[in-house]
Order: sequence, then C-alpha cells, then structure tokens
Amino acid sequence: MTQAILFADEALLPGGWARDVLFEIAADGSLAAVRANAAAEARDRQATRARGPVLPGMPNLHSHAFQRAMAGLAERAGEAGTPGADDSFWTWREVMYGFVNRLAPEQVEAIAAQLYVEMLKAGYTAVGEFHYLHHAPDGNSYADPAELSERVIAAARTAGIGITHLPVLYAQGGFGAKPPGQGQRRFLNGLDRFLRLVETLRGRHAGDPQLRIGIAPHSLRAVTPELLSDAVSELGRMDGTAPIHIHIAEQVKEVEDCLAWSGRRPVEWLLDAQPLGPRWCLVHATHMTPAETERLAASGAVAGLCPTTEANLGDGLFPAPDYLAQRGAFGIGSDSHISVSPVEELRWLEYGQRLAHRQRNLLHGARGGANGSASVGATLYAGALDGGAKALGRPIGRLAAGCRADLVVLDADTPALIGRSGERLLDAAVFAGNLNPVRDVMVGGRFVVEDRVHAAEEAVLARFKAAIAELAS
Repeated sequence: MTQAILFADEALLPGGWARDVLFEIAADGSLAAVRANAAAEARDRQATRARGPVLPGMPNLHSHAFQRAMAGLAERAGEAGTPGADDSFWTWREVMYGFVNRLAPEQVEAIAAQLYVEMLKAGYTAVGEFHYLHHAPDGNSYADPAELSERVIAAARTAGIGITHLPVLYAQGGFGAKPPGQGQRRFLNGLDRFLRLVETLRGRHAGDPQLRIGIAPHSLRAVTPELLSDAVSELGRMDGTAPIHIHIAEQVKEVEDCLAWSGRRPVEWLLDAQPLGPRWCLVHATHMTPAETERLAASGAVAGLCPTTEANLGDGLFPAPDYLAQRGAFGIGSDSHISVSPVEELRWLEYGQRLAHRQRNLLHGARGGANGSASVGATLYAGALDGGAKALGRPIGRLAAGCRADLVVLDADTPALIGRSGERLLDAAVFAGNLNPVRDVMVGGRFVVEDRVHAAEEAVLARFKAAIAELAS
C-alpha cells in the first residue's frame, strides 16, 4: 500500500542524476517504486513536491554517542598526563575514561538523542552505534544488562534515525591478555554474558525495519584470538549476515604492539585469521602497508573512515588514493563527534590527501572509484553511500525500490549551490562554503527535519542541557 508520493525535479538515483523523479513510499517506510521522467504522473497523482534536489541520506557508520558530550574537553596540553608531555590518542583516552565513569543511564540517553538530532539535521539518516558502555561505574551489571543499549536505541527512536546497534565485546586491556584497567571496567564482558546481551536485543527488537543488531569486537588489543573467533562463529549462528565492526591499526603504537605480540601487523593478522567480506567494517585501518591495502580492498570489507576524529586524535592518514584505485569499499563516520557533518568528513578525506601529496583532486572515480567519475564530490558521496549501507547491513544508501525511504532535500538557495546541478552540485556541497545545505530529511518514509527544524529538537536540547549541567556539577 502506498503511503505517500514525493516528486523531485532532480534526484540522485543509483544510475546517476535523473529529472522529474516520482517516489512511491510504502506504508512500511520503504520505497515501493522510483520513476524518472514522471512529471505528468506526479501532477495527476498530486504528489508532494520536494523543495530542492534530492540525495540518498548518508549512513554514519561509526559513532560513540556519549563522546558528543565531551567534545572539546581534551584540547588543553598536558591535562591527561604529565604537564609538558606529548599529547596523543593515549592521553586523550585517559580523559575519556574519566568522563565515561560519571555517566548515568538517563544522561547517556539524553546525549545520544541530542547527537542523533544533530546528525539528522546534517544529512545523516542512519547510524552505526559502536556501543561499549555496558555497565554501572563500579563494573557491575544493571538490573537489565541491556540498560544502556536500550537507552541508545530509545534515543534513536526519539530522534527518528535508523540505527545499527553494535554491542562491543571488550575483555582485556591490551595484546597478550593484558589485564584491563579501572577505566575499562564499564566495558568488560565475557563471551557468555556478551552473547546473552546480543540475543536479548535481537529478541526484543526483531522485525523493526529501523534497527539492526550486529557486534563489535572492540579491537585486537581488547579480545583474544579465541574470543574473536568464538564471537564471530556464534553471531553466524544467530544471523549469518549481521554486521561485524572492529577498530584496527588506528595508531602506530597499536601496530608496534601487535607486531611484538604476534609478529604481524593488525590488518595483516585479521586478514589471515578471518574470512573478511562486506559484513565486516574495519574502522580506521589508518596504518597499512601497500600489501595490506591491496588485500583489504580485495576482501570486500568496508574501511570505516572518520577523518575529523582521526585528525583530532593525531592518528594519521588512511592510504586513500591507493585503496580507491583498487576499488576498495569505504564509508564515513563521525566517531567522537568533534564534528557532526558528512560534508566535513568527505572534505577532509580529500584534503588530508592533498596536504600529504601536495596535489589536488586525488580521490575521483576515474582513478578507480565505483562511479567512474572525474568529480571528487560525486565519487566520495557515492562511495560513502555504498560502503556505509554495506557496513550497517540495512537496505539504505540508494533511492531504489525496496530500499528504505531515507533521503535528504538540499536547499538550492544555499549560496554555494546556486546555479549548480548534478555532479557540480555535489562538488559544491562538499567543497564550497561552511553553511549546512540540508533543508529537509526523510527517514523511513517520514520527514523528521523540515525547513532545517527537527520536531523534537527543543525538548531533546533541554534534556541535553540538563545532563551537561549535572555532569559539570
């Protein structure tokens, strides 16, 4: 049954830009039909007209929602360690551990809801929540072991964003079964307790088209090889297509520690140990050799890239030109939410390479990207849609029949977009100006942002302010 009909003068479809596009939206929030050159039909059926060019909504494949509330709190030299010492990811992590130890369930939900509203207004329509905050501050389970997962899921429903929830398996403090530290006690689970959590969430939310459950072994330093293998095997028993995400090769120290432990680099070790494919998302994968880059691209796994967080933490640069030349799949995430903007992630994915190589227009489809285009903006947007959808394991990222009706309407009166269309429009949206070009956002067939306003944003912001005030006190 058709629930609504939307008409766009211009829309980005899987085959490229099309004119006079009619979208039939089913009652379940999916696209029942998508037809181009349908202006007459749209008039006859009194379709609602989109107020600007229409794009597929962008998947955000990597999020730690609670970190939105600590953005900006680790930008003073020496605060996390000895004054005058070099700051790094590892000193930032100590600030994060101190912050996370104070969070109550109500605050977790309030922070996540605010973040998800911000994501929607920026043009993200789905999120992969890499969720490792499981327990009370003393490390004991809540009465409902899924308490904090449910808080994040409730926040996604409040905001109206699609979510792939990825409970994290975290069992040790470093390579070689190093004991966990005090700052990690809220994250820890053995395999049995972790699998009960996953099964509980799957049972409670079965059949919800806006929600997918996967898993996230945190990193090779946080799980043993046996634990990783068992978790992947047990997930396969529950759902052989469920997403699996893992942090990997983010920092040079992590690579060095992995070499000392195993004699192999992290990406090399994982490629040897697991049959990777499109259900796998390797988050960051910053530090790879050319051989690892080639193998990862060939595996079909998705590289989860978070350029603004990777820059903020001093991680380094992903070898994007070589990876793209080998048609490797990638998507983008806002990770620590120092920025919540798909435009900025895509822009800095290219700009980082320009600075490193002292060249321009490096990441374009003619170099090997799936769309074959010379347009950098179009290549990056299309690649992030495709890889993000694979990583989140949901029918999103495409405006096609059978996919979710997740779309973004751009404001054509945004100064940088005036007079632009097609690939030039995407180039301008990604690289020109700092004004958010998103006007309206639809998720699952329902407009959740209209005229740049989210219907729940005032109430959500009030709860966020209250949570921040409590944390500050």
